[in-house]
Amino acid sequence: MTRTRLRRALGVLLVAGVALAATGCGSDEDQSADGTVTITVNGLPPATEAANHQRFLDNVAEFERQNPDIRIDAREGKMDPQTFAAKLAGGQLEDVFYVYFTDPANLIAKRQVADISAYVKDFPVVDQIRPEVRRVFSDDAGKLYGLPYKNYSMGLLYSRPLFTKAGLDPDKPPTTWAEVRTAAQKIAALGGGTVGFGEYSKSNTGGWHFTTHMYSRGGEVAVNEGGTWKAAFNNDTGRQVLTQLKEMRWTDDSMGARQSLEWADLLQLMGAGKLGMYLATADNIPTIVNQYKGDFADYGLGPIPDGRGTLGGGEGYMFNAKASPEKIRAGLKWLTFWFTSADRFEAENKWAAEHKLPVGLPEPQIFTGPAAQTQAAADKTYANVPQQNYAPFVAAMGSIPVKLEPPNAQQVYAALDVAMLKVLTDRDANVDQLLADAEKQVNTILSTVR
Repeated sequence: MTRTRLRRALGVLLVAGVALAATGCGSDEDQSADGTVTITVNGLPPATEAANHQRFLDNVAEFERQNPDIRIDAREGKMDPQTFAAKLAGGQLEDVFYVYFTDPANLIAKRQVADISAYVKDFPVVDQIRPEVRRVFSDDAGKLYGLPYKNYSMGLLYSRPLFTKAGLDPDKPPTTWAEVRTAAQKIAALGGGTVGFGEYSKSNTGGWHFTTHMYSRGGEVAVNEGGTWKAAFNNDTGRQVLTQLKEMRWTDDSMGARQSLEWADLLQLMGAGKLGMYLATADNIPTIVNQYKGDFADYGLGPIPDGRGTLGGGEGYMFNAKASPEKIRAGLKWLTFWFTSADRFEAENKWAAEHKLPVGLPEPQIFTGPAAQTQAAADKTYANVPQQNYAPFVAAMGSIPVKLEPPNAQQVYAALDVAMLKVLTDRDANVDQLLADAEKQVNTILSTVR
């Protein structure tokens, strides 16, 4: 999780009590006298991000040249839970607005977004979106309310130089938690302050990673039983997670003495060449390189150990419930021109490469079929990172189920931080008691979910 993603995740959607029914009629203001439709969209990068800001505006200009009957009113900002409810109630919400994968289910349930199902038939690329990604933006009846932009999932990030020094094959990272434990011991044995496997336990990052561990072993953190959410980790799977971490920390001494770590700590250790492995998304790699003086050649990415599931997420756009048919069609043209468009990958990759931004990191694709092939070809053409280092992750990506965060994720993570911190700082920590205590707290947190 990047610092940006962590900040996004902290923005759990707080829109209780605000509900708007979708309207199918337009207004006199939807089109000008000459038939031009103007739509408001957010997601414009701030001016302080000069290159990305200008790229967005350049794409707007190109889109408007190709669609002279549509005008884009681009606005800065993304999903902000502190202002969303007020904007929605006050009629200030954009026609097409940015969301994270944790947002759509709640927005759909509260009827705060428009059903776009009747319009997408005119945009064939929508049929090539991966079914599991489409479901994020769909209701139980299969109606569609938005389109994805990109997604991500967790894997095992590792140091290729430390693997080599420890006698491990850098092209064959561990694929099970038992193999992770063995590899961590060998890496820690190198000495000099080298940590075999790193883990979080502070600022909600411990609970976030505990959730990833649970998913990797086929478990859950929360389940919905008859409309009620309940904790689902106080079981054998939860005990396996905490017990292995406790044994790696105290029996193996492969996790280092310094604990109570949060997001930047493991990236810094990896950049300094002192960390063998940790759970991460691919976008940690350029951050390690750019902020912590790492080298792209030094980092590999393998699949999540055990591979029975992994934590993932992503970003996309949805439509204001009050948007007219004309605005929905214009918004779909905009999204399928750029964000949800395989045809733009080559141009965007070329631009990114020219601006020395990484191209070819192994993010999961949102497309299948020809659109996926188009994206793969564009990535190959402009890749400026060592894609062979990520081959194990890519090879396994299609076979590992991606699961989203639990409801009230950040509160749940905060409760689970306690268990993670305790097993990593207290040799005598009682795993069963920690799970039981966390279960009570998480059930209280989940009781507010409707």
